[in-house]
This record gives sequence, C-alpha cells and structure tokens, in this order.
Amino acid sequence: MSASSALLALAGLGVSSGISGLAMLRVQRVRPSAALLVFAGLATLSGAVLEATGGGAASRLAFVIGGALLAPLALTAYPAITWRHPVDFVSLVVIGGSGVLAVVWAGSDATISAMGLVNGCTLIAHTWWKIERATERDRWALTWMVLAGSLAGTIVFIAAFMELGTVGEVTACLAWSTVAPALYIGVRWPEVVDVRGLVVRFVVFATAAVGYVALFMTLESLIEILGGSVPRAGTLAVIGAVAATTFHPLQVVLRTVVDELLFGARPDPLGAASRVVGHIGDDPVLALRAIREALVLPYAALRLDGKTIAESGAEVTHTRTLPLALGADRTGELAVGVRPGDLTLSAGDDHVLSLVAPLLAQTLRARALAEELRESRGQAITAIEEERRRLRRDLHDGLGPRLSGIAFTADALRNTLRNDDPSAAEDLLRTLRQETVTAIEDIRELVYAMRPPALDELGLVTALRQQARALRAPDGTPLRVELRAESWPALPAAVEVAAYRIVVEALTNAARHSTSTNATVSLTLSEESFEIEVTDDGSTGTPWRAGVGMTSMGERAAELGGMLIAEGTPQGGRVYAVLPIPP
Repeated sequence: MSASSALLALAGLGVSSGISGLAMLRVQRVRPSAALLVFAGLATLSGAVLEATGGGAASRLAFVIGGALLAPLALTAYPAITWRHPVDFVSLVVIGGSGVLAVVWAGSDATISAMGLVNGCTLIAHTWWKIERATERDRWALTWMVLAGSLAGTIVFIAAFMELGTVGEVTACLAWSTVAPALYIGVRWPEVVDVRGLVVRFVVFATAAVGYVALFMTLESLIEILGGSVPRAGTLAVIGAVAATTFHPLQVVLRTVVDELLFGARPDPLGAASRVVGHIGDDPVLALRAIREALVLPYAALRLDGKTIAESGAEVTHTRTLPLALGADRTGELAVGVRPGDLTLSAGDDHVLSLVAPLLAQTLRARALAEELRESRGQAITAIEEERRRLRRDLHDGLGPRLSGIAFTADALRNTLRNDDPSAAEDLLRTLRQETVTAIEDIRELVYAMRPPALDELGLVTALRQQARALRAPDGTPLRVELRAESWPALPAAVEVAAYRIVVEALTNAARHSTSTNATVSLTLSEESFEIEVTDDGSTGTPWRAGVGMTSMGERAAELGGMLIAEGTPQGGRVYAVLPIPP
C-alpha cells in the first residue's frame, strides 16, 4: 500500500472530524468542543494537502496542531466545558500546555511522544473523573466517547504490535475517524443502542484477547529460554482449538467483573425494586427508564393489546416478556431486553420484575379508567347540554307562543267586556280555556320527557307492564310481554329512568321492526349493578343497524358508566344492559 493511501486516510480523518464538529454546533452546550473539533479536522486536512504537495515542515506542524493540541482539547471539553472545579482546571491546563509544547517543538519526535503520553494519561484520568460525577445525559455521551476512543486505541496498538507499516497507518486513521461521529451520536442519539452493553462487551473481549496473547507470548519466551524449539503447526492448531473452547467461558466470568468495575455493583433485588417503585407514576416512560437503570438493561417496553405504548432504550434481539393483569377485556405485557452476551435474565432480575409488574399493571389500569372517566364525563356533559337545548327549544317554540296567545286573548276578552258583548266574550273564554288546557298538556309532556310520571305513581315494574299492554305490531297484533322481576329497594332516580327508557325502547323496536309476538324482560338487582335483558322470538331478516333508538339506549347506559349490547341472535333479538348502582 502506497504513502498516498495513508494521506487519503489522514484526509478522511480530517473530514470526519470537521463534518461531525459542524453537526454538533447545533447543540448549544457542546459548541466549544464542536468548534475545537472543526478546527482539528481542518488542521489535519490541511496537513494532508500540504504533505501531498511537498509541504514538509508545514504539514508536520499542521498535524501536530490538529492531533496534539486541538483534538485533545475538544475531547477534554466534551460534552460541556467546565473549568471551575480544580480537577477540570488542572486538566485543561495540562492538556493545553502539553499541546502547546508539542507545537513549539514540532520537529522533535521525542517531545511529541512525551507530550502525547502526558495528554493521553491526563485525558483518561479526567474522563473517568467526569463519568463518576456527570449527570445521566452527560454520562451517556462520555460513554460513547470512551467506547470509540478505546476501540480506536486498541486497533492502533494491534497495528503497531503487528508491525503492519503503511497498512497499519491507514487502519489507525480509519479507527480514529470513528471517534468524532461517536461524539455526535453521544449528544444527539445517546440511547440509539445500549452503549453500556457495547462497552462491557468490548472491554471483556479486549481483556480476554490481550490475556491470551500475553499468555502465548510468555509461553513462547519460556520455551526459547529453556532451549526448546517452536511447536509444529499441528501442535499449535490443537493448542488454539483448546484455547478457543475456553474463550467464551472466560468472557462470561469477566463480564460480571467488568460490568461492576465500570458501572458499579448491581443493586440487590429489593433495593432495585424500591428505586423503581419511586418512579412509577403517571408517565410510564419514567418507570421504564428506572427499570433499565436499576437492572442495567438495554431495553424496556410496555405493550397494551399488542401495541407498544411506551419504551425506553434501543430494542434488542433477545427479550423477556412478562404478562400484566389488566382485566378480562385487555391484555398487557412488559418486555425487557436481555443484556448482550446473556442468554436470559438472572434470578434477581426476575425477582425485581415480578415485584414491579403488578405496579405497572395498576398504573395502566388507572390510566385506562381515568380515560374512560373523561370520555364518560364528556358524554354526560354533552347529553345534559343536548337536553337543555331541547327544553329551551320546546319552551321557546311551543309553550312560549301559546302562553303569549293566552295573554293576548285575555286582553281581547277585557276589551270585549267593556264593549258589553257577551257572545263574543263567551267565544273568547272558550278559546282561552282551550289554549290553557293545551299549555298544560305541553307542560306535562315536558315533565314526562324528563321523568315519566308513571314511575312515581306506579313504580318501575308496574309502569313497564302498563306500557307493554299498549304495544302492537304493524298489523295490530298485540305483543305478549313476560316481565320477570323480584322486589327490591328503591332504585336511584337516574338508574330507574334509564332502565325504563331502555326497556320501553327495546320492546317498541321488537314490536315495530321484527316478526316477534312474544318478548321477555328480565330485571335483576345486585349490590353493584342493575341488569336488564330484553329478548324476543322474532327476526328482522337483516343484521341490526344502529338507529336513533339503539343509539339512545347506548347513550343512556353510558351516561351512568354502564354498558349495553344490542344484537340479533339465532333465537331472536336481545338487548342486554348493565347499569352501575352508586355506593
């Protein structure tokens, strides 16, 4: 591979840094780091261009400015620059001063190497310190930086260890090119994947791999020291196969250790459950985030009737699902992602989820009941307003003009009496009485529309029997109605009116729209509800369609928080309603 490939890789590193920095400028809190990243990219790109045109010392200076001064400062200032704390201030001074010294003595490889070592050690220590003190948002961003930087540093070390030459230089540049995009992801989409799981997986793999390489090199050195010869290829192949069988078990052992070392010990089940319970409230997203943080899980989601209503983290391939008890008519579940490399959740994790799941189910039920209550209240308010509008219209358009007519007739009668015209006065009195009787009938109709008088005079059962005797089919055939009801205490007025209206409307529909000649009404009172069932033995011949009557029955049941089912069955029509009894 030629030197031009290395220059192209350097140019790519500069472009990656510049573009990522420009994208990060849109995030206000990260602008200082983004600006330094843009200038570092420009310096690196300029160095590549100068090197390609024979710039010599100028290109070297540009590379040193970009790589030894600006880039370390950009990483130190990420994600937000802080300098008031002594640790932050000293880190900025050390990294900035080392970079300046490297620029001043840009021609000395020893100085650049020494300052690079100082910068690297200071940056690692400062980053670790910031992660320990950072907020949750900044910790995610810093973890992305650590992942990309560790991956790039490992690749550079491997390339140098293998002495790949120009190939190693190109590989190192490509590896460093991933750091700037990782910084952008850390501030814009930090939870696009479980970065903590990726860090643990990378550290575990790198630790195991370095351990095996070190063991192999140690054994080879011992063999040479003892005067032995290098084993044959077949022997090395068998040793490699045996080592491969132990690689995964070693990773499993290291994963727990690394996870605890990097992110702290995982809390005990009761402690984790207590933390999660404190975050369970009206917002399920906060509860899911608390579950993920307590158990260090990559993903958590709540599903209701097969649809995801809330989630946190990035979805992974392997998940564990726990059912949530939401009642007979709804299904819910809590889905959590399994950590990378694990086959299932631990017993402690299962214990925490088993404690949390009922609380989440209770939260979902409360949200559903609150939503139903809002809908029911809205329907009730709408029904009340419609009833008020009807009363206003009936009073204004019907009773109002009639009472005005009575007043005008009384005035005319007074004038007639003054003119001593008994015959005309008698006609006016007759008209006045007729108008008064009609007005009284209008008032009775309005009162009946609000509450049938028969309910107060006869009671619900007797009033229904009286109404049923007057029902006739279109051909004049009477509808035979069997009323099944037991004695019960007085019902609430609203329940009594709704039951009367529903039964009368159901029987009227059976008489008018079906071939039924018999109908049965069953009324049952329990401690919590009043159940109504009206059945007939007729058939309409077509599927039932919701008309004004069926809609009215459903609205009356919904106003009280109840339910109504109206349907055609092979045996005939059926209307079933449940009206709650207030405590």
